[in-house]
Amino acid sequence: MVTGSASPPQPPEFSVGRLLIIFGPMLAVGAATVLLALVAGLFGFHRYEMYLVATVLGASVMLLAVILFYRQAGERNASELALRNAEARVSDIVEAAMDAIISVDETQRIVIYNAAAEKVFGWPRAAVLGQRLDMLLPERLRAGHRSHIEQFGRTGATARRMGDPRVLYGLRASGDEFPIEASISQHIEAGKKLFTVILRDVTERVRAEEALRRSKEDLRELALASHTVREQEKSRVARELHDELAQALTALKMDVTWIREHVRAGDSPVAKKLSDIETLLDGTVAATRRISADLRPLMLDDLGLVPAVEWLVQKFTERNGIPCELELGAADLELEDAHATAVFRILQESLTNAARHAQASRVEVSIDRRDGAIALRVRDNGRGFSSSDQGKAGSFGLMGLRERTYLLGGEVSIASEPGRGTTIEVRIPLEAGAVEP
Repeated sequence: MVTGSASPPQPPEFSVGRLLIIFGPMLAVGAATVLLALVAGLFGFHRYEMYLVATVLGASVMLLAVILFYRQAGERNASELALRNAEARVSDIVEAAMDAIISVDETQRIVIYNAAAEKVFGWPRAAVLGQRLDMLLPERLRAGHRSHIEQFGRTGATARRMGDPRVLYGLRASGDEFPIEASISQHIEAGKKLFTVILRDVTERVRAEEALRRSKEDLRELALASHTVREQEKSRVARELHDELAQALTALKMDVTWIREHVRAGDSPVAKKLSDIETLLDGTVAATRRISADLRPLMLDDLGLVPAVEWLVQKFTERNGIPCELELGAADLELEDAHATAVFRILQESLTNAARHAQASRVEVSIDRRDGAIALRVRDNGRGFSSSDQGKAGSFGLMGLRERTYLLGGEVSIASEPGRGTTIEVRIPLEAGAVEP
């Protein structure tokens, strides 16, 4: 077993007795052969040649046994030395690792605890070895962690990440909790199962992620406030154009009409000039009302979303000559100002894209309210585009569409292929905080 921190158990010393069990019989046979040959020679039981052959044979057996004995002993010593060197190298690696490494046995008692673990948890090695792993975990997580390790042991998997996708927590010697990332592995050693956990303190990363999340939320709230102020200003300008300028122009037109009616019958140049002025006033009044409607359709504020959407679809068809089918799936589509404005502007931008870029001959629009959200779908049969074109510079229409949806915690799906049209689906939750940023 390699610990990298605790004193590693030494391999058993070379045992002469074990080797004698193997090679002892060979030595005994060789010695007995030499002895018998010597006795036989002394008493004349065999001829001198037989004595010599037996002696040589016995000595050869003895020599072979000795050679094999020392060869086996050398190989065993070399193997044990290589094992000790390997364990020392692994131990050094474990000890020098920047991540905390902790191993526990089947009873979840700590048997490995490296220097990085000392630094992370604040417990010295002597106080931890032999203790249960629970001491390094918050009390509320101990039972679940024990169960997790036991279940992992039954799976037979060699390694996997712990807690994914959740962040786990450790407990320092000071009693402070801190977030960690960890992976666990298991292996059998000397018939016993060991679990090794490699973990990393991710406190700084979690803090950075939380700061980023708060920053994104602040930016979203700021952008939403900016959009709200912009829409309010558009509404104010549109109403002034409609109520002040358009009415003043209408009154001026009436005055011109009165003057034209009271001009002397023979004064044709003045009558023609007045007629031209009246025509110019008609165009100016129409342009003022169009600009006012483009800035902010007053019916969106005065009548609500449904009449405003119906007006937008009608004007789209009149201006572009493209049939547009509108389907309202829910009876109640009256929304708060922010949501109604977002739906209207997203639909307005989608229809503009269909007329300006898609070269469509038909557009279908559906708006529904279900599962606590407003769902908008705009589909055209135009030329479409590839997915790589969505992020090209200058794609401000789609960018603005996504931004409006994101500011209200919604989701946008844009499906398009060259020659197969485009489908834009938007889902905006109506409950505050329904979707995380």
